Amino acid sequence: MTRILGVVSDSRLELGERYIPLFEKVAPELELRRPDEIANPAEVQFMFTFLPAADAFTPYPNLRAVFGAGAGVDAIEACPSLPKGLPIFRVEDPDQAQQMAGFSVFHVLWHHREMASWFEARGRQDYQRKLYGISPLEKRIGVMGFGHMGQAIARGLTALGYPVASYSRRAPEPMPGVTHYTADGLDDFLAQSEILINVLPLTAQTQGMIGAELMAKLPQGAAIIHIGRGGQVDETALVEAIDSGHLSGASVDVFETEPLPQGHPFWTHPKIFITPHVASIPVPENVVRAIRARMLDLQPA
Repeated sequence: MTRILGVVSDSRLELGERYIPLFEKVAPELELRRPDEIANPAEVQFMFTFLPAADAFTPYPNLRAVFGAGAGVDAIEACPSLPKGLPIFRVEDPDQAQQMAGFSVFHVLWHHREMASWFEARGRQDYQRKLYGISPLEKRIGVMGFGHMGQAIARGLTALGYPVASYSRRAPEPMPGVTHYTADGLDDFLAQSEILINVLPLTAQTQGMIGAELMAKLPQGAAIIHIGRGGQVDETALVEAIDSGHLSGASVDVFETEPLPQGHPFWTHPKIFITPHVASIPVPENVVRAIRARMLDLQPA
């Protein structure tokens, strides 16, 4: 059997070093090469990328699919050389959703249990105890975006006893312990979200969605956990909402500009917990297995 040829092409990440050996080991039917290793571009059937260069797709006239190296594919969709109608596949890794759920649980506990204040008290050698408000039943969580990731997050939080609400364009299947809101219920959803977790995909509708107007609809003292996509949160408005006292704090894993620029106010803000886009990282072997399955399905009978 002739192996199915693919190209790994990215303007930011050196994906080939990690993934080319894995394709050889896990998916022997597929051969992944760098662009300078492709003798005949017409033979390339798939591309593996995260942030493609503007002309990344131009050399390959017979692509059958493109696979993203992360959960978001907005950079691929925005690439000017992307052929019209070319199927784009996101990462398929159940473990990634579990990572996202664990990350979210940590940050819910961070904000709910006011862990930052204990770090500050430690620096003062100030032994103080909070004897109220620590039950999960006393903190309402809103999960904005209820796909694979959002559902895993909701299951993790309901297992700990938190009351959870979800927001999505369409009503999902019922989930025990979760109240669902759809498009026309956004204001009601926000009004009950004392900790708001954003896992929405980046679209024209969600670009800049979490701005001053939306934040003002959250309860006084609410916190935001932003693990969706950079560009969805108005970062200036977030700082202003925290500094005004309306929001108690935020956890931010994705940013409008990545890496986060030096001198950005998030770096030094005492009430903003930042992490460098690590809420979930796909297991490479699982990514390769998913690509293998897809490409074998796309082959002629």
